Amino acid sequence: MTAGALDPPGTLLRELRAVHALVLRDLLRMLGQPVQTVVMLVQPLLFLVLLGGGLAALVPSTAVGGDYRTYLFPGVLVMTVQTPAVTVGIRLITDRESGYLRETLMAPVRRSSLLYGSCLGGTAVATAQGAVLLAASGAVGLPYRPLLLLSLLATMALAAFVITALTAALAIGIRTVEAFHTLLGLALMPLLFLSGAFFPLTALPGWLSQLTAVNPLAYAVDVLRRSIERYVPGGVASSGVRWADWQPPAVLELLVLALLGVGGLAWAARRFGRLE
Repeated sequence: MTAGALDPPGTLLRELRAVHALVLRDLLRMLGQPVQTVVMLVQPLLFLVLLGGGLAALVPSTAVGGDYRTYLFPGVLVMTVQTPAVTVGIRLITDRESGYLRETLMAPVRRSSLLYGSCLGGTAVATAQGAVLLAASGAVGLPYRPLLLLSLLATMALAAFVITALTAALAIGIRTVEAFHTLLGLALMPLLFLSGAFFPLTALPGWLSQLTAVNPLAYAVDVLRRSIERYVPGGVASSGVRWADWQPPAVLELLVLALLGVGGLAWAARRFGRLE
């Protein structure tokens, strides 16, 4: 039995204060490092300007149901929340290497509360950075409608939560930052390309398109694109995830994302409680 399992549970208020403190810490760190925040926004902006602008004239509107930049925008939003979300996993490993994590685990709260605070902090930072990019939505032909922006922001927050929870669960079992970076490099780019962010999933071979059904990024991109469809004249092609020959509704895709996030966080919390 681990030391964490022997600790008496703290009061609910104490646990919530610990979570709040960790979320606030991450938000203050983001505000205190504006250069790092800008750097994290550079890559998705480059994709939007260079890839979107360069291919907009080459990709026919019939292929994507409208302007290619509008089609690309949901993928860029997912890219924006992806980088700060995976930082949570990196921080878990560096804190363990430096000994800071051992000191943190001595706090009179549940270990799971510390993990929840870290994941929610990463989610908040990722969502805040995604909100900054929403200011550029007019440049890709999106109207500044409150309901549209709120739906995009909410979907980004859910996507950030899922990515944060899954990367935290992965990081807990890894000892070095180098190994973590290697695994991320092998996993994140294929997941992004198989998400429908850059081209319709119907363009994929049949055997490869089936892999998108287990890709959380594909669900996030498709829900974002469906939200845009309602407000853009002519819409954009929604050729997202399919289960066999059936395309699940957006509500079901959101439910899948939520279950993945909660399941990943629960698994991470269980493993986190066994850390020595």
